[in-house]
Amino acid sequence: MIEKIFYKKKLYALIVNGKYRNKKGINFFTPNYTTQQFAYINHRKNYVIKPHKHKKRLTKILSTTEVVLILKGILRVDFYNLKKKYLFSKLLRKNDIILLVHGAHGFKVIKNVQMLEVKQGPYSAVKDKIKFENVDEKKIKFKKG
Repeated sequence: MIEKIFYKKKLYALIVNGKYRNKKGINFFTPNYTTQQFAYINHRKNYVIKPHKHKKRLTKILSTTEVVLILKGILRVDFYNLKKKYLFSKLLRKNDIILLVHGAHGFKVIKNVQMLEVKQGPYSAVKDKIKFENVDEKKIKFKKG
């Protein structure tokens, strides 16, 4: 299952359930306009991906996006708007993948977690991140979907 999370018509996140499987070949989850792309790839034995290189090109990125892959455990993602107002939460489990595109977010580990995070670089915690207070635990609400 692929879940697109929107707030005020903006794509905030894309969650790919860890049990997702699809036909053979390359299946991109991300829309063409996102600055980070990822796909599910399923090829049979002896399939050859031709050697290739990527062309140099200038790309303008206005904000950092990130992809998180849950290897083990349970992670709660708390979504906020750009004014730091809490919106809702979602749970991620083993093998789930999330692409965080717009808005703001925070995390809480629900069950010991191991995860892999990928974002554009070069990354600077000082220049690229504004931290703020997390939501009161009593106000947590989960978005259906």
